[in-house]
Amino acid sequence: DARVRGWFLLDSYLPTFFLTGAYLLCIWMGKKFMKNRPPFSLRAHLIVYNLGITLLSFYMLIELILATWEGGYNLQCQNLHSAGEADIRVAKVLWWYYFSKVIEFMDTIFFVLRKKSSQITFLHVYHHATMFNIWWCVLNWIPCGQSFFGPTLNSFIHVLMYSYYGLSVIPSMRKYLWWKKYLTQAQLIQFLLTIVHTLSAAVKPCGFPFGCLMFQSSYMATLVILFINFYIKTYRKAPSRTAIKETPVTTEIKNGFHKDYFAAANGFQNNKKAQ
Repeated sequence: DARVRGWFLLDSYLPTFFLTGAYLLCIWMGKKFMKNRPPFSLRAHLIVYNLGITLLSFYMLIELILATWEGGYNLQCQNLHSAGEADIRVAKVLWWYYFSKVIEFMDTIFFVLRKKSSQITFLHVYHHATMFNIWWCVLNWIPCGQSFFGPTLNSFIHVLMYSYYGLSVIPSMRKYLWWKKYLTQAQLIQFLLTIVHTLSAAVKPCGFPFGCLMFQSSYMATLVILFINFYIKTYRKAPSRTAIKETPVTTEIKNGFHKDYFAAANGFQNNKKAQ
């Protein structure tokens, strides 16, 4: 898209590719480096980091709502060129959304430094690595229009999630964090709504590229499958009586999430040892 030419990191795919490679390399080398070393606490770093992501997500949420309202976006299907300057405003916010995905690589780096290897699952790495690369493509070919919906929902979810993670780092605040179980439900609803919204433009088209709609729907379907698998493991699979007696709940549930959860969960384990 000619409207995003010259924007930082967009003219060439190489920076995105190499940053993703560096992310994967840091995970592999970081685990080896930390193997015989004590974990870092990083409490102050996590508070600042989570607060920063929360504020950035809140900015993107508000700006996307205002920009799409200004442009008179059609919720069912919105093309790439009819809103004029509002389309440029949406694209600028979506660039920040793309850039936030490289910032969120730090979720995994913090896991490595804190030796939370059980959190560094395929689901977690898959989600982080693919989102950064997919959004490079989105910004280059479909930087506005129908692309606005998923980031709007995701920004709202991230306001809730990262504020929770930031507060969970503070021991005195943990007893007040009542909404952790609802975050998993909100994630699944987000994925399903995004699929419905994407397919609505395929059923009643408005000029938005059909291939992009199909790709986004397929990608979101993988997240739904992985997330349902996580949800079943966490909430639907009743533990045996022996497991209840022998295994504390906090060994499997951290910040309200199963250890297989791929999202950017970087809060502290809520148990006596962590306190």
